[in-house]
Amino acid sequence: MSWTPYYRGTGVPPLHGVELPKLPAPPPWRAPSRQQEADSGKDPATTYRPIPGLVDAVNAALHLRRPLLLTGRAGSGKSTVIRQIAVELGLGQVLHWHITSRSTLADALYRYDALGRIHAHNLHTVDGKIRTDGKDHGDDIGEFVQLGPLGTALLPGDRPRALLIDEVDKSDLDLPSDLLDVLERGGFEIPELARHQKAQITVRTADKDGWHVIERGWIQSTEFPVLVLTSNGERDFPAPFLRRCIRFDMPPLTQETLTDIVTAHLGDIEDSTTATLVQDFLKKLNAGEYVAIDQLLNAVYLLRGGKIPDVDQRQSLKDMLLQGLGRG
Repeated sequence: MSWTPYYRGTGVPPLHGVELPKLPAPPPWRAPSRQQEADSGKDPATTYRPIPGLVDAVNAALHLRRPLLLTGRAGSGKSTVIRQIAVELGLGQVLHWHITSRSTLADALYRYDALGRIHAHNLHTVDGKIRTDGKDHGDDIGEFVQLGPLGTALLPGDRPRALLIDEVDKSDLDLPSDLLDVLERGGFEIPELARHQKAQITVRTADKDGWHVIERGWIQSTEFPVLVLTSNGERDFPAPFLRRCIRFDMPPLTQETLTDIVTAHLGDIEDSTTATLVQDFLKKLNAGEYVAIDQLLNAVYLLRGGKIPDVDQRQSLKDMLLQGLGRG
């Protein structure tokens, strides 16, 4: 890739009849997932390099059927671990629950669109009476219930599902304990379905175009999901939560580790520019600055080689790409 100023800041559109410029191909880690796997060969599952001790931690969690809690800096590869596990074990598409301060356990289990159901019912009636137009306008509550990522992971099946619960340290204080309760039981009830007159109701899942039949409103897992939780270390967790997890702290990043990560994504990168960027990135980390690995990948991708000959422009781009992210 060469540096081309596609945007010039003039606001002038292309001349009529002039061929429009074709934007450059994205970096491997920014390509759409299907294209990324098929075309670039840079699927995170294959490019990720586990650090020493992590493989044993994953296998311990698998043997004990316990959640794996990974703690470390943002960008250290925590969320990629579950993708690699799913590929190697043939567990299918990874389910993803990204935690925020407003996340609740109920949202991860299922969502019930009560207003949508009422609206649909009103459309199917005339003056309070069911339409008689020859079409089935029955009360199909299943169309208004969708399982969340955790609810989908707890569905019965021959193989466990892989579930990533990302940044669990950003959750409400009570959420980890609530999560443990559901995981200990391995199931949960959907009250709206349990009260319904129909015993079997088909609902949507978190998978694309996924549907599943629920029996009397109860979902019970037959295989404990392969569960990876990530934390940036921004808070402590209660002891009951910790003792039910297999815990692994991602060690501090080294120049060798960073070089391996960059090589895994970009191939052969043995040049002075890459080495300097890795060293500068590591200095920022050791100085306590909050920077993420994807920033390093961005910088190496744009600045390696002689794509940008102007020294001042290179330095300006480097400062912009590697600027701190705030509180670490």
